[in-house]
Amino acid sequence: MGDVRKITVWVILITGGILFSCRKEDFLTSPDVRLSFSTDTVFFDTIFTTIGSTTRYFTVHNPYNKRVKIASVRLGRGASSPYRLNVDGVAGKEVDDLEINPRDSLYVFVEVTINPLGGNMPLLVKDSVVFRVNDQEQDVDLVAWGQDVHLVDGQVVPTQTWENDKPYLIIHSMLVDTSHTLTIRPGVKIYSHFNSTIYVSGTLIVQGTVEEPVLFSGDRPEEMYDDIPGQWSGIYFLNGSNHNLIDHAVIQNGIYGVHLGNFYSADSFPDLHISNTIIQHMTFAGISSVGARIRGENCVVADCGSYALSLTTGGDYRFVHCTIANYWNWSNRTNPSLLLTNYYNLGDTVVFTGALERADFLNMIIYGNKESEVGLSSYSDEVGFQYFFDHCLLKVKDPEKYRDTTYYRKVFLNNDPGFVGEADYDFQLDSLAFARDKGDLQIGLSVPADLLGNDRTADGHPDLGAYERIDSITSR
Repeated sequence: MGDVRKITVWVILITGGILFSCRKEDFLTSPDVRLSFSTDTVFFDTIFTTIGSTTRYFTVHNPYNKRVKIASVRLGRGASSPYRLNVDGVAGKEVDDLEINPRDSLYVFVEVTINPLGGNMPLLVKDSVVFRVNDQEQDVDLVAWGQDVHLVDGQVVPTQTWENDKPYLIIHSMLVDTSHTLTIRPGVKIYSHFNSTIYVSGTLIVQGTVEEPVLFSGDRPEEMYDDIPGQWSGIYFLNGSNHNLIDHAVIQNGIYGVHLGNFYSADSFPDLHISNTIIQHMTFAGISSVGARIRGENCVVADCGSYALSLTTGGDYRFVHCTIANYWNWSNRTNPSLLLTNYYNLGDTVVFTGALERADFLNMIIYGNKESEVGLSSYSDEVGFQYFFDHCLLKVKDPEKYRDTTYYRKVFLNNDPGFVGEADYDFQLDSLAFARDKGDLQIGLSVPADLLGNDRTADGHPDLGAYERIDSITSR
């Protein structure tokens, strides 16, 4: 029995040695071994200081028929690096002892958070991911731009002016205080974090220009987020807010662009004069109102999940030379681009009513990808419901309903406007557009320059909508 046991032990030792030897030889050990990567550089768009980036990734491939052992994957700047790694499910600044099977790959995920830089200009922040195999190193570069910001964190803002020195980043919302005014100068960029709202109880004055519009957007400036809606809430004008002005702005990527008015308040409804402004990529509405007073000129409202204009519970509205172009395709939109009512049904439990004192739509385009883009609804004959469409191109289901001269004057029904490119959100008019020269000159003279500053009255026949087609000028 003793001899048998000795033989068994020797067999186990020899077998284990053979297996260990085979396993050891299964790895490539040559110093010439080289991994291959899906990219040589991982680029991040501009990252706001203190706010982390989205996650980027690349793959590492073993091109050989034997396994490769990676001794370490580390950040070149080590513990001081603003970047973070996750290698094949393992997070850290450095990950050791990884194996890649023959012809197989693994994923490396990278994020970055940049500390305040102490300056106004974006600065380049670089590092690398270093791979060590058989005492040889390879690397993949990491490149990001860091941008300092003015941080607004849940603050009540008194009277002040925001200058175009560095962007403003709003987290946890903000409020322009009652009887105070926030003035925003040309070129200012305002980014809001997820679910953040710009509340206005006092007055908001936005003073953009053709060359330097003011930007309101979500806080993900990466190109992939350019047209994604719902990244922040929107601009909310509370009852009692007055003398608001937005000129030459771009408002994008929110739940709503601007909303005016609230229920259960004894204060007067808010007012807004908005001009030369693009509002797009909203999950709910571009402009929504509860009984407010709005003057809109040279505005483009596009790509909204429910309504482009939701004007409810009455109010006083005048829109001139605006383009409403709703080709939303993120989900199945069931509502018209324009909703005009003198009531609001709150949760199917309470109905609020208000007289629609005036709703004028002049030299307008209201179009989109639904069968009808105009929705008019009155609660009863006892509640005022006054509206008028003059020289407008409309997309409607029942054309005969739009022949009543009490409410319509020279409207054009169901003719494609002739936009340059709906898919690219370019709602300028092409050279053969139906909407060219269809506007009323007297209306055009009230807003003689279009959204880009072009003279819309020079030929005596203004185009419908926010843009005048000028064939001798290159579109921009």
